[in-house]
Amino acid sequence: MLTPERHQYIIDKIKQEGFVKIQKLIKELNASESTIRRDLSQLEEMQLLKRVHGGAESVKKRGQEATITEKSTRHLQEKKAIAKYAAGLIEEGDCIYLDAGTTTLEMIPYIKDKAITVVTNGIQQAAALKDCDIITYLIGGRIKKSTNALIGSQAIQNLTYYRFDKCFLGMNGIHPEWGYSTPDPEEAVLKKSAIDLGKESYVLADYSKLGETSFSKVAELSQASIITSGIDSDKEAKYRMNTIIKVVKP
Repeated sequence: MLTPERHQYIIDKIKQEGFVKIQKLIKELNASESTIRRDLSQLEEMQLLKRVHGGAESVKKRGQEATITEKSTRHLQEKKAIAKYAAGLIEEGDCIYLDAGTTTLEMIPYIKDKAITVVTNGIQQAAALKDCDIITYLIGGRIKKSTNALIGSQAIQNLTYYRFDKCFLGMNGIHPEWGYSTPDPEEAVLKKSAIDLGKESYVLADYSKLGETSFSKVAELSQASIITSGIDSDKEAKYRMNTIIKVVKP
């Protein structure tokens, strides 16, 4: 298969599935690993895709955000592994902030037997925590339909009444220079407020979020530690210069 034909195949595959694995492309295109990696590099330079750990995915618009339904089906095993590790950081008696999001939601089965207090802006998180008999405070605010998160000025005001031992947050973009970011400006302010109110803050993000930038900046990289499922070795040093990264495997 000629290079242009391979490139078109890869582009079409990503449009259909959103993400492709290198090993799958090698098999389907009957090409060497070095050839596929070169194809992905060339397509990334043309801004037609984004290379991520183990493959490539579609390029996201800075102000675009997937719905909770779309997020819940992506990188599920990675999210579970990240959530399990994050839950292991919580100690008896901790007061924590649990951000809305699919990865933080996966933490709840691992903390159900801990004597802790949780504040959250996630409607699904609050319901799951209640079912686990965990002391839970749901902040007020406007419901963001696409993610079931409570945001806005009321949510920010409510959050200021609390202080946290640990904060666990989801994030749309993590960039070595731009820091943490998310598409929604109101949600960005809420996430930043939570970070400021916590002794320790952790951003939970699968590998697809690394290298991404969204519309609204949340905080500098140094203001939270990162728990992720993978990072390219050639980019890892850029992140470790400014923050702590824990890589967990599914």
